[in-house]
Amino acid sequence: MKELKLDSLCVQAGYSPETGESRIPPICQSTTFFYGDTQEMADCFDLKSDGYFYSRLANPTVAALEGKVAALEGGVAAIGCASGMSATTLAAFTVAGAGDNVVISQACYGGTFNLFGTTLPKLGIECRFFNPDDSAEEIEKLIDDKTKFIFCETVANPSIVVLDFDKIASICKKHELLFIVDNTLATPALCQPKKFGVNIVIHSSTKYLDGHAAALGGMIVDLGNFNFKGNPRYSSMNIPDESYHGLVYADLPVAFATKCRAQMIRDIGAIMAPMNAYITYLGCDTLALRMARHSSNAKTVAAYLSKHPKIEWVKHASLPDNKYHALAEKYLPNGQGGMMSFGIKGDVKKCATFMEALKMITQETHVADVRSCVLHPASTTHRQLSKEDLVKAGVPENLVRLSVGIENPDDIIADLEQALAKI
Repeated sequence: MKELKLDSLCVQAGYSPETGESRIPPICQSTTFFYGDTQEMADCFDLKSDGYFYSRLANPTVAALEGKVAALEGGVAAIGCASGMSATTLAAFTVAGAGDNVVISQACYGGTFNLFGTTLPKLGIECRFFNPDDSAEEIEKLIDDKTKFIFCETVANPSIVVLDFDKIASICKKHELLFIVDNTLATPALCQPKKFGVNIVIHSSTKYLDGHAAALGGMIVDLGNFNFKGNPRYSSMNIPDESYHGLVYADLPVAFATKCRAQMIRDIGAIMAPMNAYITYLGCDTLALRMARHSSNAKTVAAYLSKHPKIEWVKHASLPDNKYHALAEKYLPNGQGGMMSFGIKGDVKKCATFMEALKMITQETHVADVRSCVLHPASTTHRQLSKEDLVKAGVPENLVRLSVGIENPDDIIADLEQALAKI
């Protein structure tokens, strides 16, 4: 049979039952697994076998979701993590340590900005931020022989900047540098970063992959297209790991994901819970359908808001005059997702008045599920940032983040209209 298309993979990938078994992956709510053969268990500990022995490292239900997301992204392996933030952290620790540096787009989620800008430097990892609109030459000035990766978001949260994949990929290829992308807001239904030179994909599966605000989780996907062998940047990949009897990760066909699970997941934990994996697996079944609806609804809402007299500006790449419209047509031709931001004419108080007047659309610390919701990032998710850092992150104080759900677009617009009438 020919290779399945993405919308079929959403439904079929990740788990294949044997005769008489459950059609969908069962919830394996167990911390441990029985072995009658001592050598079989020893082989698991030595990574010679793919069997399960302890759910802190791997679990059958989590593995089903890992298989599905890896298939959707065109990857060779995936790791289910406790949250999107733990996925980002574990991915960073897999290749970076004290004395190293990483290069990050400043247009990113507030938690990610804080992780790279505040927490990792305390552990000796220097973080060098760049403006996503900087030229390749300007970004290259941040790279030296201690740089371990460049990290960006496909669609930045909440500034809605669309990543110029070709620009960053060319830099990474030139310097033999790992290219890591958070694909949360686009999902593989709208963008597959592997096609544009990315090596590792991160997801907060809490968002669109689950799609129903029911299950916390994150994913790391190894796309299997980076050669660590002999690369002086990645000595930890090329020297024997004595905690695994001298294993050299660069010699393996799946180097990054193996090292991440064998070291980071083993020592730090933060693996996804089986129940959350089960819920997210079911959510992925409808991912392609939902992303099409999210995108079409958002396009309609963005067009409405862009013409409203009380709105100063709207950021959604579907708008023809949007700064990133051409990049979106290149990298996100099938839809730009449900996330947008817009500026209320006035101060922070007017933003609050508007959001509190909404009836169907709710105010929550969440995005990217079936229900429309809003948030004021400057006073919530980005509250810890200084005014200067807010500007760097593309989050002015009058910015309202709107995650457009899959409700009828007329109802979404009607709720926005009545709330805007109150300011």
